Amino acid sequence: MSIFTNDYFEMTEQNGKVFIRTIKSGFPLKDFDTILRSHPRVKLTNFAVLKNVLATESETTTEIGIWLPNIEIEVARDNMSASLFIYETVEELQQNSERFIAEIESLLQQKKIVHGIQPIQIEKIVPTKAYLIAQGTPPIKGEDAKITYLEIPERKPVIQEDGKADYYEMNFIFEIHEDSWLGEKILAQPGVDGQTIFGETIVAAHGKDIPLKYDRKAAYEVEEDGKIVLRSKYAGALGQVQGQLTISHHLSINNDIGIETGNIDFQGSLTVRGTVQSGFSIIAKGDISIESNEGITGAKLIRSLEGDIYIRGGVFGLGETEIEAGGNIYIKHVNEANLKANGEIHIGSYSLGSHLSANSIFLDERKGKIIGGTATAKDMIVSAIAGNHLERRTELIINTFNKKELQAIIQEKAKLLKNEQDEIVKYEAQLEKILSSQGTLNSQQAAVVEQVKQKINALKKYVASLDNEIKVSINDLHNAGKEEIKITKEAYPGTYIQIGKKSSLLTKMTNGTFLLDSGELNV
Repeated sequence: MSIFTNDYFEMTEQNGKVFIRTIKSGFPLKDFDTILRSHPRVKLTNFAVLKNVLATESETTTEIGIWLPNIEIEVARDNMSASLFIYETVEELQQNSERFIAEIESLLQQKKIVHGIQPIQIEKIVPTKAYLIAQGTPPIKGEDAKITYLEIPERKPVIQEDGKADYYEMNFIFEIHEDSWLGEKILAQPGVDGQTIFGETIVAAHGKDIPLKYDRKAAYEVEEDGKIVLRSKYAGALGQVQGQLTISHHLSINNDIGIETGNIDFQGSLTVRGTVQSGFSIIAKGDISIESNEGITGAKLIRSLEGDIYIRGGVFGLGETEIEAGGNIYIKHVNEANLKANGEIHIGSYSLGSHLSANSIFLDERKGKIIGGTATAKDMIVSAIAGNHLERRTELIINTFNKKELQAIIQEKAKLLKNEQDEIVKYEAQLEKILSSQGTLNSQQAAVVEQVKQKINALKKYVASLDNEIKVSINDLHNAGKEEIKITKEAYPGTYIQIGKKSSLLTKMTNGTFLLDSGELNV
């Protein structure tokens, strides 16, 4: 079939290939592009050959390209789209639009494209350029589960409008009743399936489930109105341990701790509406809140094994009182007592002749005073005033650590943690094997099952404790080098400042932030 002829050459098509025969040499190569634009179905495949052929007269024909179909549809690899290519001139398209539309529809049927076919707008089709003719429907992943928990009030002093901290009022022990709403989960939703352009179904991913995090002994799940609702099994004090909601049993004592009650040792949280009389003690696993505005005088021991301690009034320790918290201590003031917290110590007004030990120690930056005694921390000590005009010795100490030694300890504990987790997996597999292989357990088998369960529970408690120790050590490592002692108003002579192995006894009035600068104390 003849495609084009002039005085210089003849271009023909045969079996889908394009050939050229040179009648007369000398046809400008740049003018050949105009001929190609008027014949979109010609696709040049060898430019170098064309250049040589046009420069030499010959009776033989030479292959220079391929003859494209006037309409072509290309399907994407993922079968989610198809592109239309038309190799005709714009004029041809406009003059024979109905014929082209019919041919396109016929070609779609031949290729079995049935879904997402786009409207054919001839006026928008550009010859040789891709035109989207079919678009598949992508699957839509289902919504993930959504969880809402009962918000536990933040433990911090209520800040009044004048900017002063009121340490008499705090959101401390959050009491709840049996069957109280603790949270809920809207279940993960199924996705919406998609379709390829061939009508094939693409299964959508289901939304991701998210477990409710809570102590199984303290709460339970129940389905209500299509949602999973979390409710308390019993009344108590709501809290959080390692990211899980938990409810500690709560004992509320409306009077003083003294001769009538004796010393208190309770495996939960404790609220004392009165005070703790001289010589008496409180030990609780959870939080301890002493609500009396009088505070305590001469009490022997206030200890929370795992929680925080809040004493609304001050503490007059008389050199006898010990206050220890597995978490934080919040107190109005302290006089001649020993305070130790695994977390932080917050004091509203002053510490007089007392010994404080915690990760960080905070007194009010506007009026807080540390006078006499010692304050020992790992990260930070903050107060408005340190010492007094009588130059009473007041020790402010930040204990630092060797980074390499701490890293080695973390690594050893991480190995131990992995070993203990493997042990749990082993015992759980053993337990599953016993339960799945037996119908009714005899007394000996039941005893073995109980022993394995106890072993698993003990290991899990140890793993949780070990994991928490690792997290604390990693936090210490992260804060290394950031230790500081901040005295915002007055540090009197007689104040002893120590960070790591560097120390200084102040001999004149000063203030500011004391830290290690290039290994030296900036006093």
